Amino acid sequence: MSQGSIVKVSGPLVVAQGMGDANMYDVVRVSGMGLIGEIVEIHGDMAYIQVYEETSGLGPGEPVESTGQPLSVELGPGLIEAIYDGIQRPLNAIREQAGDRIARGVRAPSLDRDKKWHFTPAIEKGAHVMAGDIIGVVQETPVVEHRIMVPYGVEGTIEEIYEGDFTVEDTVARVAVKGGIKEITMMQRWPVRRGRPYKRKLPPDRPLITGQRVIDTLFPVAKGGTACIPGPFGSGKTVVQHQLAKWADADIIVYVGCGERGNEMTDVLMEFPELKDPRSGQPLMKRTVLIANTSDMPVAAREASIYTGITIAEYFRDMGYSVALMADSTSRWAEALREMSGRLEEMPGEEGYPAYLSSRLAEFYERTGYVKCIGSQEREGTLTAVGAVSPPGGDISEPVTQATLRIVKVFWSLDAQLARARHFPAINWLLSYSLYIDNIRDWMDENVAPDWMDLRMQAMRLLQEESSLEEIVRLVGMDAISIRDRWVLEAARSIREDFLHQVAFDEVDTYTSMNKQYRMLKIIMDYYKRGQRALDEGVELDDITNLPVRERIGRAKYIKEEDMNQFDEIEKQMAEQFAQLLESSKA
Repeated sequence: MSQGSIVKVSGPLVVAQGMGDANMYDVVRVSGMGLIGEIVEIHGDMAYIQVYEETSGLGPGEPVESTGQPLSVELGPGLIEAIYDGIQRPLNAIREQAGDRIARGVRAPSLDRDKKWHFTPAIEKGAHVMAGDIIGVVQETPVVEHRIMVPYGVEGTIEEIYEGDFTVEDTVARVAVKGGIKEITMMQRWPVRRGRPYKRKLPPDRPLITGQRVIDTLFPVAKGGTACIPGPFGSGKTVVQHQLAKWADADIIVYVGCGERGNEMTDVLMEFPELKDPRSGQPLMKRTVLIANTSDMPVAAREASIYTGITIAEYFRDMGYSVALMADSTSRWAEALREMSGRLEEMPGEEGYPAYLSSRLAEFYERTGYVKCIGSQEREGTLTAVGAVSPPGGDISEPVTQATLRIVKVFWSLDAQLARARHFPAINWLLSYSLYIDNIRDWMDENVAPDWMDLRMQAMRLLQEESSLEEIVRLVGMDAISIRDRWVLEAARSIREDFLHQVAFDEVDTYTSMNKQYRMLKIIMDYYKRGQRALDEGVELDDITNLPVRERIGRAKYIKEEDMNQFDEIEKQMAEQFAQLLESSKA
């Protein structure tokens, strides 16, 4: 271990001399308070340290000691339901030690060392195991079975394996490896800046169903995919991410609050224990890990929080789970990079961000994917990342948004005008896109409906036509456009208000299954097509728009999942009312 002394303090950057034996990314303890830091640059025997705690009061001459270990997270039973800060310190345990304010230099193990978990072996003595093999399970919560895996780099024969109640540090198995016996515990450590290994990546070919209609039908994200939500203040980024965390059909949710306001994380902490998981009926916290690194915490810790979150997510992916990671927001993470880059006196790139901003973002998003997990047991896992971006003033031409868009495959563009009009989710259907449509088409055709793609394309075409027609209406007025064009505007309005608009706080409307989404869009498009034919037969436009079924179509979003037969009734009613219209027009 290398020991040195401080020569300079500049905000979160501390420069120490006498650190010639230290390595890049080693964790160090700074000053007598033992503040946690990480070496980000080395010049000769001078180490440049990013400190993850408040540095006020530090001065030259104070000691700095390297631990000789990279910044790592502890992985094992106890992660689910935990609330950590950006460097995986458990906030509940710290509160018990230090009260409501996090004291500097406070330490607490990331995983509880005293709590015992019941370990059930999954293999027998004498079995040959390799890295990634599941040797046993722990029922961590009613909905999550924690699978204990052989650590990376270990291969051999099981000499002993035990069943019973153990702490995360107790030995649960002994493996005969080359050169001796390796004791395996339920806990392993992994450096956060290094992606966990897998056999190979597979093409993402199934959607992550979120229950949000504008996302699932128009701009879906695949399991193992990447998405970003840029938008100005007040446009609903956090609410969209909360909705995805609540309803996405992932087995595990890792929510990283990276430099956002404390009240937004408080909403998560208050809501998730109360909300019921639609699949299991248990509270959502029973399958959630929270990294709560808010804006009033030291800026450097934001940079670590993203890596802490994705390493925990990779660990659950390796068990064969579908994991969704929400990062709120990567703009605050990029600000931490800019802050440290400025302190290190590096040559700035665009708008003061470091020149390596794009490569750091790419390193983060590239750790997602649909993969074959390592180990002799065949299993697949997915890790999907959704990053919110907070461009100043909603200007998506700024560097963080543009660098993100070059990497991710789904762009949900939040629109301040839609938000002001109280249209939520305020995702602009003319600017957003998804590059996973072709990948998931076969899954949708097989599991939703064979004409899902056609319906989607028809709806998108109507929305684009509406945009063109609205410009004409603004210039020359509604009277200047044809009856058929007015019917296009009416149908597009129905898509916007009856399908895309969704109330997150309504018990029924907050989540819509894929089957219900398809049925909703189908009756709207059927109404449009029947209306077109009626206009061709000489029926008046007002007679079509005033049909009683129109109100039922508008209220279809409030039909409960168990009452789907009401859609059959609406279709029957629509056919009858259009038939009567045509009869009366001929008479």
